[in-house]
Amino acid sequence: MEPLSLHTRNLSKQLRKDIQQSSMIYILSSFIMHSGVNVIYDELQNALHNGADIKILTGDYLFVTQPHALEKLTSLIGHNLEIRLWKSDGISFHPKSFIFKHHEEGAIIVGSSNLSRSALTSGIEWNMRMKRHISPDVFDEAIGTFIELFYDDKTMAINKETIKNYTKSYKSFHAEHADLMKTWTRQEEIELMLPVEDIASLPTEVEETIDYEIDIEPRLAQKEALIALEETVAEDYSKAMVVMATGLGKTYLAAFFAQNYKKVLFIAHREEILKQAKESFKRVLNVPGGLYYGVEKDMEQPLLFASIFTLSVQEHLTKFQKDEFDLIVIDEFHHAAAKSYTKILDYFEPEFLLGLTATPERTDGKDVFALCEGNVAYEITFIEAIQRGWLAPFTYYGVKDDIDYSNIRWLGQRYDQQELLVQQLQEERAQHIFTSWKKHKKTRTIAFCSSIDQAIFLSDYFETQGIQAISLTSRSVNISRSEAIRKLESKEIDIIFTVDLFNEGVDIPSVDTLLFVRPTESLVVFTQQIGRGLRTYSGKDKCVIIDLIGNYRHADIKLQVLGEGIAQPNTEIIPRVPDTCTIKLDTEVINLLQEMRRKRSPRKERIYEDYVQVKELLGRRPTYREVHLYGNENSREYRQAFGGYFSFLDNYGELAEMEALVYKNHLLWLQKVERESMTKSYKMVVLQYMLKKGPAEWYKPVTPEEVAPYFHKFYMEKEYRKRIDFSSGNTKCLWEYNEASVARLIANMPMDKWMDKNNDLVLFQDGEFFINFSINKDEEETLHEMTRQICEYRLGYYFERKGYRG
Repeated sequence: MEPLSLHTRNLSKQLRKDIQQSSMIYILSSFIMHSGVNVIYDELQNALHNGADIKILTGDYLFVTQPHALEKLTSLIGHNLEIRLWKSDGISFHPKSFIFKHHEEGAIIVGSSNLSRSALTSGIEWNMRMKRHISPDVFDEAIGTFIELFYDDKTMAINKETIKNYTKSYKSFHAEHADLMKTWTRQEEIELMLPVEDIASLPTEVEETIDYEIDIEPRLAQKEALIALEETVAEDYSKAMVVMATGLGKTYLAAFFAQNYKKVLFIAHREEILKQAKESFKRVLNVPGGLYYGVEKDMEQPLLFASIFTLSVQEHLTKFQKDEFDLIVIDEFHHAAAKSYTKILDYFEPEFLLGLTATPERTDGKDVFALCEGNVAYEITFIEAIQRGWLAPFTYYGVKDDIDYSNIRWLGQRYDQQELLVQQLQEERAQHIFTSWKKHKKTRTIAFCSSIDQAIFLSDYFETQGIQAISLTSRSVNISRSEAIRKLESKEIDIIFTVDLFNEGVDIPSVDTLLFVRPTESLVVFTQQIGRGLRTYSGKDKCVIIDLIGNYRHADIKLQVLGEGIAQPNTEIIPRVPDTCTIKLDTEVINLLQEMRRKRSPRKERIYEDYVQVKELLGRRPTYREVHLYGNENSREYRQAFGGYFSFLDNYGELAEMEALVYKNHLLWLQKVERESMTKSYKMVVLQYMLKKGPAEWYKPVTPEEVAPYFHKFYMEKEYRKRIDFSSGNTKCLWEYNEASVARLIANMPMDKWMDKNNDLVLFQDGEFFINFSINKDEEETLHEMTRQICEYRLGYYFERKGYRG
């Protein structure tokens, strides 16, 4: 095969050959047809059996991708298969490429062919195939760009549940636009040639910088965090997270901490962050570092700064030994529950793992605390930092947004962008925003918009009013981000309108005004964006925050972010803030928020909607523990509103036939486990031991002596368990195992306390603890699983409430 070849017909022949020879197969297709999947299905299945890493990304633009095609792809069997869908929100999605690699051999095909039978066989197509050795740098850049696109926030995992929802949208769209849609058959598939927009490459983010003079010494927050980390290491923890508000110097903290380790890996998601971190570490450690991203891959240096997108490629990951690094630092750790990160975390075995973040909660609700075994070594919020004088105080102005968001479709994570734009791109609304900004603003402003179109519209409007304004988005081609920042700092421009470019990893200390002209869809993102204006700066006495507040979701609770660490959520409309800060709301805003508080959707409806989102995320019904970890609603509400998780499932018809029967027959037992009081975790640890004996044995009698070894090991194998529940006066003496003493504790504490005066579901008699009700043989497995889920949830929630958040 020629190193460079043109394929105008029957691309499938080349695809099959490449798939058979590759251990890495990345497919990017703007749409996928069932017939196209059939063309290469067998080859993909064989590749998976042989351990190939396969990733397939397609899009939902105009809903051409067939649900049946997605179902066919999910029927492939293999651990290394990932399928994701780009949510276009009406913006064209048009790429077509196939990337193959095996060791140093590889090829990339870029052209016109989507994954449809006609495009791969009889259709007239133009596709260029290039072997890797012609341009290794371009080839590696393509891989990195694909991975970044694959895990973008606009993509969602394809599974049974997400296909159900996509199918509904697909059918609805085709029904509404029947006159515009073609008839797609196996014999004739005509690719839709859609307009391609000129999209500039996304500007990269830069970690906040700290200008040190001569001697590089830790600042106060860094000193406190270093002491906490040293104590963590001394307590034999191998993982920890530091939650430190933006502007306090997380990267330099990591560099100071790294002095104790020989070989260090620093992982981030942007090239500029890696380069900045490399320089920060060099200034502290006086050791040159190496970069591992895109076209640069230096593996020889003791300090390595690697892109998550490059490192998550299996071929790059396995070039390193599992114990290659003594210390691994992950920047912006709130991203770490994403699959690209967990793949790396599961692979490496460092002496210590350090996660850095300013906002530990993820926007999708996934738990990141569990990734560091719940050990938050140090935490300081921006409110606490303001109180201590380390960040600038703020004055917050809540201005009425007169858009009626109840008439705009909610798509599960965000508002429908097209419907929202119709309301936003109106001159009278731009005038209202301009007037509010002129009234309250200081000198340099960043304005956060909900879309590129809105940013451009408002920038143009402000310019007609004589203001020096620019829009800085992923489409900007006339100005770079660094140039835009320079102009803002020098006051050559007054305001930058952007979307999400400044959420993470960059600070402009001189910015003293933040303008929010978007509905707050995520409290996490809102917190990140507020942090952009709180860096201290000479002559800056405070940051002004101007926020349009309408009847959108979260509006009635968003202000609690500003009282973080002081006010309890959902207590007052206006939370208490540090004395140096002020919250000022228009009267209309106060009335609106009070009305929204009164009319919030019924609790049961909110819980069910949250449950559905978790179910779609996982592609199956979640366990009790999973709705707690991945859901946004407080999991306690399942018990408060329904009596328990399985009562909730029964209420909404989510139980299988046998589960519904077991629920009916053993409701009292399930409620007992759900509601059992727990001053210690001991009861659930005993139950956990019993459950580990299996469905047919778990309910049979056990003795304290039998449980003692498991019970003792449970608390001794994790430092946080020992510290929380096994370090009081009467248990600390049991750190060295003594069967008689541990058995005596078990008998007196959990077993005897399990007894219930109102019923005899469990008994502790003659030295034996047992379940005192009959279980039919065909019910054993189901009741065992339902009991296990409640036990798992309650144990996890108990330690979380006591300070362990894993």
